[in-house]
Amino acid sequence: MPVAIASFTLFAASQVATPGPANMVLLATGARFGLRRAWPFVVGVALGKQLIIWPIGFGLMTLQDRVPLLFAVLKWISVAYILYLAWRVAGMRLGHGKADDTPPGFVAGLVVHPLNPKAWALITTGFTTFVTPGTPTLQATATIAICLLTLQFILHPLWTFAGERIAVTIAGTTGERYLMWSLAALTVLSVLFALFGGGKPL
Repeated sequence: MPVAIASFTLFAASQVATPGPANMVLLATGARFGLRRAWPFVVGVALGKQLIIWPIGFGLMTLQDRVPLLFAVLKWISVAYILYLAWRVAGMRLGHGKADDTPPGFVAGLVVHPLNPKAWALITTGFTTFVTPGTPTLQATATIAICLLTLQFILHPLWTFAGERIAVTIAGTTGERYLMWSLAALTVLSVLFALFGGGKPL
């Protein structure tokens, strides 16, 4: 089989379902705004990974050896952006059901994965580990794209809804501040792991 679909799906599910920068932001956004108001952001996050999959599938990573400075710059832009997201999460307060603030929209979600080192690591591993050499580029890229998009449209809303349920439970309590700080810390730790403990995503 040109692409080991079952094996890749299991691997990808383990990555998409576990804590990472995107999921921590989705959890915090769901806690702050609820799934319904956060839905455009969730859709943007899910579709944003496609902006990485297709260029990588068609040879983007071959540029890494030829233009290493480009990828070094991209890596540190990613770090800066994820740290910014963590800072935003730390400052959020749960406000499910309130309409006094504007939730992040589709475009804000669209840029989360392109600047998420964990997403780059997942996709490059997918192509290098689960695609048989000689597989047509379009077939391999489309297969990985469809598998990941399906998983994201299932799992990303679940993370956002989990945030909403947490908000209902602890909003206005002393645990609220500690929750948001913990989410921010997990966001930072996940990006550090992706950069220094989980391979070379960029």
